[in-house]
Amino acid sequence: MPTSVPYEPEAPSRAEVDALSGATLLEFGTDWCGWCRGAQPFIDAALAAHPGLRHLKIEDGPGRALGRSFKVKLWPTLILLRDGQELARVVRPGEQDAIAEALALL
Repeated sequence: MPTSVPYEPEAPSRAEVDALSGATLLEFGTDWCGWCRGAQPFIDAALAAHPGLRHLKIEDGPGRALGRSFKVKLWPTLILLRDGQELARVVRPGEQDAIAEALALL
């Protein structure tokens, strides 16, 4: 899924995320966040090498249960999961390499 799409305001439940099979990249942020917009080219470039990877772009903020359950504090936060288990986390990536290193765990 290209990262140029907006963050999804309706998030799945934590139980739904934990039940996902295979690899998933969760991306928490907001469309108005400068850090999130600035990181999009790095995220796009890193994801280009993983076209089959499930990528969920989730709008985060106060009171958003999914982000709180993952203890997200800064945007964007990328969490790589396999079968619902966290493998890696990248917070405010400033380069493609940080994301690519996390995705190399797949």
